[in-house]
Amino acid sequence: MAATYPLAKFHFLVDWNGSKVGFTEVTGLDMQVEVIEYREGSSPEYSKIKMPGLQKYSNITLKRGTFSGDKEFYAWMRTVNLNTVERRDVTISLLNENHEPVITWRVRNAFPAKVQASDLKADGNEVAIETLELAHEGLTIVD
Repeated sequence: MAATYPLAKFHFLVDWNGSKVGFTEVTGLDMQVEVIEYREGSSPEYSKIKMPGLQKYSNITLKRGTFSGDKEFYAWMRTVNLNTVERRDVTISLLNENHEPVITWRVRNAFPAKVQASDLKADGNEVAIETLELAHEGLTIVD
């Protein structure tokens, strides 16, 4: 019966360098292949052929609640210095009801590209959410 329903997307875990961090949202887990169009001059076809080119990855966006005294996002962002930065491998796992990974994405050589504090609103009733955007060099699904 469990195999007849799709997986729920609200139970997941983010792990970087052994530090498991709770997030409210993870987006940008996509990859695409750029298409190269080519036509040789003596081809009998009057159209181009399409070949796979370079792989392309979107930045990954992580959102979580803001906690007093927790400045880990900003500390990591301060490691960006000219052409050097502290890179980390990040693992994102979708979990089942037994808290076991069902699908795991491994992000290679990630570094912070953007850190954003929550917007502030005097008449709001929401939790303050901070955002971390990660640039990276590869996304794979682990078996």
